[in-house]
Amino acid sequence: MRVCFQMQVKPDRLSEYAEHHAAVWPDMLAAIADAGRRNYSLFLRPDGLLIGYYETDDDDAAQRALEADPRTAAWEEKMADYFVALAGRPDQAAPRLSEVFHLEDQLARHHAGTNRA
Repeated sequence: MRVCFQMQVKPDRLSEYAEHHAAVWPDMLAAIADAGRRNYSLFLRPDGLLIGYYETDDDDAAQRALEADPRTAAWEEKMADYFVALAGRPDQAAPRLSEVFHLEDQLARHHAGTNRA
């Protein structure tokens, strides 16, 4: 499953936020991977709009694993002040975006439809 989310980084904290993400703590990297998230990317616009993307087999299970993992608490506490207020833990409370197009899915459907005899 592909998951995309958005958050808002405080405009006056953009460079600091980017610096932290240039070298995420190894324990946090391991916690993300152990929770089942992969192909994880963050994209930051100059006005602070942050778009995140990752893939996982079960997003609810990954969320629960990260919430329960003691390795994530310190990182999430450190990052919380960078975001415009959200209810709950920033990474966990970020609104999800609905996927409306995926090239490979449509190509596969198209090829499956044209390859039928």
